[in-house]
Amino acid sequence: MSGDPANPQRLLRVGMFVPYSLSIPGGVQAQAMGLTRELRRMGIEARVLGPCDGPPPATFVTPLGNSLPTAANGSVAPLAPDPAAALRTMRVLFEEQFDVLHLHEPFAPGPPMTSMLLHPAPVVATFHAAGESASYQYLSAPIKAAAKNIAHRVAVSKDAKALVEASIGGEYEVLFNGVELDEYRASKAWPTDGPTIFFCGRHEERKGLDVLLAAMEKLGPEVRLWVASNGPDTDRLRAATANDPRIEWLGRLSDEEKISRLKGAHVFCAPSLRGESFGVVLIEAMAASTCIVASSLDGYRNVATHDRDALLVEPGDVVALADALHLALSDQPLVDRLVAAGDRRADDFSMVTLARRYAEIYREVALAADAPKPMSPWPLSPRLRRRNRMMA
Repeated sequence: MSGDPANPQRLLRVGMFVPYSLSIPGGVQAQAMGLTRELRRMGIEARVLGPCDGPPPATFVTPLGNSLPTAANGSVAPLAPDPAAALRTMRVLFEEQFDVLHLHEPFAPGPPMTSMLLHPAPVVATFHAAGESASYQYLSAPIKAAAKNIAHRVAVSKDAKALVEASIGGEYEVLFNGVELDEYRASKAWPTDGPTIFFCGRHEERKGLDVLLAAMEKLGPEVRLWVASNGPDTDRLRAATANDPRIEWLGRLSDEEKISRLKGAHVFCAPSLRGESFGVVLIEAMAASTCIVASSLDGYRNVATHDRDALLVEPGDVVALADALHLALSDQPLVDRLVAAGDRRADDFSMVTLARRYAEIYREVALAADAPKPMSPWPLSPRLRRRNRMMA
C-alpha cells in the first residue's frame, strides 16, 4: 500500500528537505533526488525542497531561494540560512500539508532546521556527516531539545551514527546510501584515448586532488587523467599542471556525462584525505564496472574492501597511490577480479531497496501520528469538562 494507512485512497505525501543547493552537485542532494524518483515510482507523492541557484533540476523540486557559500566540515557548503528562505519554507510547510517530513541533515542551517522547529508533520531525519561538527559542539543544548521532534532517526553509516549519537544521543537506524544502479549499468562508455583515470569531486584540500596530481608525475606518458567538477583550488591546480597534456579539466558535468565517463575510464580514483562518511562514489564506480583506487578512510571501508573489490591506500601517500594506479592500469586479471566483485557488491546498495525501507518508515510514523492519544491522568478543570460535554 503506497498511500495513507488510514485512507488507502489518498497518496502518502512526503516532503524531502535538503539544506544544500539542488543546482550544485553533491552527495546529499543526489541521495534526496534519487530516493524521491524511486518513491514516486512506488506511488508515494514525494517532493524535494531546498535552495536552488537556477531552474529546479526536476518537476518534483520546490525551490526555496538561492544559496549562500557557508564554511562547513572543512569545505564551503551552498546553504540557505537567510530569513527569506525560512519564510518560504514556513509557507510551503503549511500549504503542502505533507504527511511526513524527511529532513536530510536536519540541523544544518536552512530549510531542514526550519522544518524541524515547526514540525507540522512527523519528522524522519537522516544524518550524513561524520568526523567533527561545530554545530553539534556549540549548539548542543538547543539541538538536543529540537531532536525530541524526530519520530525516526537514520544515519547513513556507522561513522555518521557515532558523530550524532555522541552529540545528541538517541537511537539510530543505519541505512546506507543508495544508487540507481540501472542508470550506471545501462550507460554507454565514454570513448578513451589510452589508459584513463577519472576523478570527480570538489577541488579542495580534503578531497586529495593534490595527491592524485602528484601521483600522476610518477605514471607513464600514455596515462590520461580526467578531472571533473571545480572548487577553490581549481585555478591553482590547473596552473601547476598547465604543461601536462595528459590532464583534461572537464568542469562540472551533467549526470549523464559523469556516468558515461565513469563507465569509460579504466580507473576511478577517490584520493580523499578525510571527511567522508560514506563512499557512495565507490558504489557508483562499482555499478559502472570500473576499477577503484581510493584512500583507506573509514567511510570508504564501509563500502569497499582492499584487494577484494578495490585497491585502498593510505590517505596522502603519493607513492602508494601511484603504485596502486599503475597496478590497476596494467594487471588485467586483477582488474577483472576486482570489477566482478564490485559489481556484486553494488547490488547491496540499490536505491530500490533503500526506498522500500524508507516507505515502511514513513507509513509507521504517519500511522503513529494518527493514532489516538492516551487520556491525560490529570483531572480536567470545570471549564474543560463543560466544553467536552458541549462537543459530545
